[in-house]
Amino acid sequence: MADLTRPSAPATITPSPQDAYPPAQIARLVEQVGVRKANLPARATLMLGMLAGAFIAFGAMYYTLVMTGSPLGFGPGRLLGGIAFSLGLVLVIVGGAELFTGNNLIVMAWAERRISTAQLLRNWGLVFPANLVGAMGCALMVNWSGTLGLGDGAVAETAMRIAQAKVGLGFGEAFFRGILCNTLVCLAVWLCFAAHGVGGKILAIVLPISAFVALGFEHSVANMYLIPVAMLAGAEGVGVSGFIGNMVPVTLGNIVGGGVFVALVYWLIYLHGQDRDPVPAASGGAPARSETGGDDT
Repeated sequence: MADLTRPSAPATITPSPQDAYPPAQIARLVEQVGVRKANLPARATLMLGMLAGAFIAFGAMYYTLVMTGSPLGFGPGRLLGGIAFSLGLVLVIVGGAELFTGNNLIVMAWAERRISTAQLLRNWGLVFPANLVGAMGCALMVNWSGTLGLGDGAVAETAMRIAQAKVGLGFGEAFFRGILCNTLVCLAVWLCFAAHGVGGKILAIVLPISAFVALGFEHSVANMYLIPVAMLAGAEGVGVSGFIGNMVPVTLGNIVGGGVFVALVYWLIYLHGQDRDPVPAASGGAPARSETGGDDT
């Protein structure tokens, strides 16, 4: 007869293959993907970087249109614009591309001494100008396409107002908005590693990205499109000096936000001093995917 006074052993809980990866496994995945990104051939890195610049530009185009003549009011209108802008990172993550701001997470692999400082700077040094080429190429094509003339020129007016506000920021404002922006962007990428399917990745992207857009934070790659397209449209007070004056603090802020506030913080929590065990694949679950579209497990 069983002793009813003795506590029974706890039941073993087997996680579902569809459960999200826990943060400790995400950290190891991010580290492994950082190593892969740092070792991509230059041609692939440059081409994927140009794609990312174009993808973010598509999101910025969509945002500009949605913000034109919105009757929703300040807050709801910016929320809708932020959801539209999320298209850019959805294309980067699901379609596969190399985005400078997301690649600030490679700092995790650098901190773990899996890649050298030279490898880290090589990736950023290839991806950043490639993003610029892709974004500015889209700005040229939008200008040539006549799309800015939609709404009897209202879209062009919105594009010019957006850029004028950006170049009007002081160095400190732009820098801290860059930090806040890329903290949210890299958290969106981080959350995508937890998901097993495309739907989960899209949901993980939309809230953080719509938040940074609605709050007016600054994204260097988005500004590679938003400021040049306004320059092409003839915006007053928006020139090369204003573009550079925005890009420098925003880019530095993006590096701090993604590389320090996300990558280094999570490295200290989950990887520092830990064994480098491979991430176990969930039985029957789809592996996470990197920004380049390759399997991470």
